[in-house]
Amino acid sequence: MTERRAGPAIWIATACGAGYFPIAPGTAGSLVGVAVVAALAQLHLTRLGSIAALAAATLVLCAAGIWAAGEAERFFGRTDPGAVVIDEVVGQMVTFLLLPQAAWKWLLGGFLLFRAFDIVKPFPARQAERIPGGWGIMLDDVVAGAYSLCVLAAAGLVIH
Repeated sequence: MTERRAGPAIWIATACGAGYFPIAPGTAGSLVGVAVVAALAQLHLTRLGSIAALAAATLVLCAAGIWAAGEAERFFGRTDPGAVVIDEVVGQMVTFLLLPQAAWKWLLGGFLLFRAFDIVKPFPARQAERIPGGWGIMLDDVVAGAYSLCVLAAAGLVIH
């Protein structure tokens, strides 16, 4: 019997180990996503530059996540293992694509919105979750992030 070793795919899939958090690993993954958004905001780019940087980072992490999540299913021996939280990281990043330099109140609101949509899984998130492999793991959270993005955008229009 050969020993299975956690490699880069598992490191990516668990968001550098955040997925091993003993309580609510999905929430821990979402917090990593908020931290990435906040870190990118510190680059002091123009608003358009911040949107481009966040979009590029989101696309790269999504592509890596699709691969890593599929590998993680084989590694852990089950479908959509709880330790895989790269999907929450990416979904949370999608939430802020139009607000890449959000103040803490918006970050908190977007975090709460995303967690709610990720748990409820409105159409077509639940259906996307059924797609096999890394695609299904990632896409339901991208959909939840898109819903959160829309609500934040609408709130921004009403408030401003």
